[in-house]
Amino acid sequence: MERDIRGTRLYREACKFCSDVRQPGRRRISDVAHVQASPDGRYVAFTGTIAERIEEEPPTCIALTELATGATRLLTSVRGTDKLPKFSPDGRTIAYLSDQGNANGFRLELLDLQSGAARETVGIQGSIEQLQWSSDGARILLGVVGASAGGADIRSAGNPHGGDEPVPSWLPWVDPGGEESQRRSCWIYEVASDSLRLVVSGDCNTWEASWAGKGTLAVVASAGSSEGHWYSACLYIIDISTGRHREIYRPADQLGTPVVSPEGKCVAIVEGLCSDRGPVFGDLRFIDLSSGSCRKADTHDVDVLHVQWHSERYLLLLGSRGFETVAGLYDMASGQFSEVWSSRDVGVTRLGVSALEMPGDCVMVTESFSQAPEIAVIRAGRYRRVASFDIGYAEATRALDGVERVTWPSTDGLEIQGWLLRPRAPGPLPLILDVHGGPVAHWKPAFLIRRMLYVPLLLSHGFAVFLPNPRGSSGRGQEFASKVLGDPGGADAVDLLRGLDALIERGVADYRRIGVIGTSYGGFMAAWLITQSDRFAAAVAVSPHTNQVTAQLLSNIPQFMSRLIGDELSNGRGRYFERSPVFHASAAKTPMLSICGELDRCTPAEEAVQFHNALLQHGAESVLVTYGQEGHGIRRLPAMLDCVTRTCVWCIEHIPAISC
Repeated sequence: MERDIRGTRLYREACKFCSDVRQPGRRRISDVAHVQASPDGRYVAFTGTIAERIEEEPPTCIALTELATGATRLLTSVRGTDKLPKFSPDGRTIAYLSDQGNANGFRLELLDLQSGAARETVGIQGSIEQLQWSSDGARILLGVVGASAGGADIRSAGNPHGGDEPVPSWLPWVDPGGEESQRRSCWIYEVASDSLRLVVSGDCNTWEASWAGKGTLAVVASAGSSEGHWYSACLYIIDISTGRHREIYRPADQLGTPVVSPEGKCVAIVEGLCSDRGPVFGDLRFIDLSSGSCRKADTHDVDVLHVQWHSERYLLLLGSRGFETVAGLYDMASGQFSEVWSSRDVGVTRLGVSALEMPGDCVMVTESFSQAPEIAVIRAGRYRRVASFDIGYAEATRALDGVERVTWPSTDGLEIQGWLLRPRAPGPLPLILDVHGGPVAHWKPAFLIRRMLYVPLLLSHGFAVFLPNPRGSSGRGQEFASKVLGDPGGADAVDLLRGLDALIERGVADYRRIGVIGTSYGGFMAAWLITQSDRFAAAVAVSPHTNQVTAQLLSNIPQFMSRLIGDELSNGRGRYFERSPVFHASAAKTPMLSICGELDRCTPAEEAVQFHNALLQHGAESVLVTYGQEGHGIRRLPAMLDCVTRTCVWCIEHIPAISC
């Protein structure tokens, strides 16, 4: 494969697709996140993406949409990254985070809605990750991360040296074994005095935090601050004035953001098995803040993602139930859950929903494989589009002929689900099996331009794309998700192969023209499958873990790796060796493209390097591509355009396909 592919036809196609969807230089919003409704229910503030140039990360700004008319206006300039808008309780001010002019990361800014003027607040050492107004609007709770820690999730690369100034290229990185500069802490910003104070909480490293009354906080925290310590974090109550903290809940799995009821009596939190820090799909739990008693809520098989209090009595929740996206209302008085709205056609992200004034009513951002993000309101269970941000997406995805929800039985009879994206071409079709990461994650209807640009390009060249959710995926409850533990590449791999068999038997897929793609755990699965089956004509593994021994020792999340493998490193004949693709490379005959980021902490680049070298030693065709400034997954432009092009070129060159 060419070293520089920017002159190829496929690269031009990728750039055109981005240009058609993003409309660079026209100051038009093409993507939406972080919605919050105003206290009076008239407006919604959100983070809007506006592209300036195709070959650079698009900046984001704060925007405002009137819910009655859909009229939208920009509130901040389009220069860097402004995000996470939060209305003050009186609705007059929006607090948000901005990285403009701040080398350390994000700082707090306040925007006066009447005058339109924005002002910086007092500086803080570190980067702000989260914010929440106090109920009286006098203070803002800030979650701050130290200078050398990773970002808001495991995908971040981070600067190991820390600090603001550039460092000489020869300067080494010395790991002193300490974690102080990685710690996450809570700060209180006083609006009237423009001052900050640290909430001193001993050894609590606070991953998530919420007000729990005027003088206390509810926090998800751990003693250690390295990325892996998140997996064993507990729920604490911290006294702001003294810093004293007490544990009120120790989970079996991982915890989402705590949300305390308006009167401070109860905290709602989601607990679930997670492979990545970030959104937690799982069970809804209520914890009494005075007694510490905990009870699990019956949410009618909805795997809960987001919760927000309407009042002391009602709680809005969002989640997934198989193929469905579900919004519901939990009544604390009756202990009953009622479904407000559901859809099998669109998806909603965790920060893409916000409660309105009436219980069950909400504003949300919806999207699908063929629909660009749009703002909609749900009132009395009825969906109404408010504003669409499709400025070319529908036309750019015209190669997508249809989306099909497919199910099939695995060898043990367990029903497995997935999505099939079909091109405008007759079958049997060349098909790409795309395995999601995690493994505790799931495919759902999504805006393909954001992270899956290769999909519409493959569709335009006649490929079908198969997006399965094997056991271990989220969205179908904790029992289903936990089936992958101790068995990576086992029954979940069988689920994938049986799904391919079902599509071949139906005449959808051509058994001679099958490829596999995956990132992170999906990258592991792509590498693993070609050592277990000769049915694949091409494979692409992005940020894989291919040697479970070195993955355990080098990853920044060894705590999850050990739980996933379910064995001990000292077991020389155990699963660390049995389930490592690198030790089975002699069986692989499929041409493999391995892609990695040099700054990846989660699945270090050495994982891709090992498998590439092992394949070459056994005479297999293998190409290794390393991006020097990327971390976990190739996510930033222009590297993403290059990666997408190489992925598509590899599939097209090795799998005979129909060109549309």
